[in-house]
Amino acid sequence: MQPSQRPIYLDCHATTPVDPVVMEAMLPFFTSFFGNPASISHQYGWEADAAIQQSREQLAAAINATPEEIVFTSGATEANNLAIKGVAEAYISRGKHMITVATEHNAVLDPCRYLRSLGFDITILPVQPDGLIDLVDLEHALRPDTVLVSVMTANNEIGVLQPIAEIGALCHRRGILLHTDAAQAIGKIPLDVQAMQVDLMALTAHKIYGPKGIGALYVRRRNPRVQLAPQLHGGGHERGMRSGTLYTPQIVGFATAVQHAIANMPTEPIRLAQLRDRLWQGLQQLDGVYLNGHPIHRLSSNLNVSIEGVDGQALLLALQPVIAVSSGSACTSAKTKSSHVLQALGCSDELAYASIRFGIGRFNTESDIDLAIAHVTQTIQALRATNPLTI
Repeated sequence: MQPSQRPIYLDCHATTPVDPVVMEAMLPFFTSFFGNPASISHQYGWEADAAIQQSREQLAAAINATPEEIVFTSGATEANNLAIKGVAEAYISRGKHMITVATEHNAVLDPCRYLRSLGFDITILPVQPDGLIDLVDLEHALRPDTVLVSVMTANNEIGVLQPIAEIGALCHRRGILLHTDAAQAIGKIPLDVQAMQVDLMALTAHKIYGPKGIGALYVRRRNPRVQLAPQLHGGGHERGMRSGTLYTPQIVGFATAVQHAIANMPTEPIRLAQLRDRLWQGLQQLDGVYLNGHPIHRLSSNLNVSIEGVDGQALLLALQPVIAVSSGSACTSAKTKSSHVLQALGCSDELAYASIRFGIGRFNTESDIDLAIAHVTQTIQALRATNPLTI
């Protein structure tokens, strides 16, 4: 590889580049249409407000919501915190029990742990070896004082798709709110908050070729009308749920990214699945390579594998000059402990630590995949030869 070349990017579950179409839509709102959307007394504010309202409508249409149900945030982490803590505070008189899943992102697990420190009762459900929850386990965990169930739509590490519609039906029969972290799902699979019976849905832009620093929370207004205690106070923005001046360029970019992704949904998941399957087929030429997560109920762009007989840190360091991948969530990949998601699937510490998460994206090609297969294969063989571990 020439020094001027950069590694092939195969870490699209961590983040994605901003699509040129998205950037083009954003640029005028940094310079020409820069007004504060809350400035209601002049044209500059009206222009920004009109762009935000149009973006709100576009995002709402993407998930079959109404524009009033979209609350803009700084990203999915804030949206998850607002949903979980906001429900806990608003519904405390009804109960202090919440349910989530062991494979959730830390943006869900950490707020739940925080609430536990305040006296809330948090049930963390296990998953089956394929990463799916057992609906019977969930039903048995529901109690009269359960106020919220939080289950992510698409897992950020193993790509597993949970049966959210079935979970929503189960929750609504019991009058319990359902929150889902759909950060990895928006623009990749069809989302319909009515059909899924979801009450709160966290979204973000930067997983689908939009800008970082912008997300949204869907908050149901009818059947039932969800109440949230705000976590940021200061100006009463977003119907009082999230104070702060709205970032117009980011919001426009978010909506544009979602629209562009949905327009390509009939063909792009098929193309990505073909690339993923090509990669998986190539890696299976090696012994001791295992797929993590359900083989079918997963994102078409995701492949997560564990490799026997290699040191995980040495593997990632050796791969880095040619391909950019990670061992799990970008939010925790700097830590040396193994993935809590893979541990929840029953992986040993050694296998969980020696894992690779491939996130295939819009700009990847067959040649990228073939190079990745060759480089990963060569690297694993070299590591096993120089520092053999038991396989």
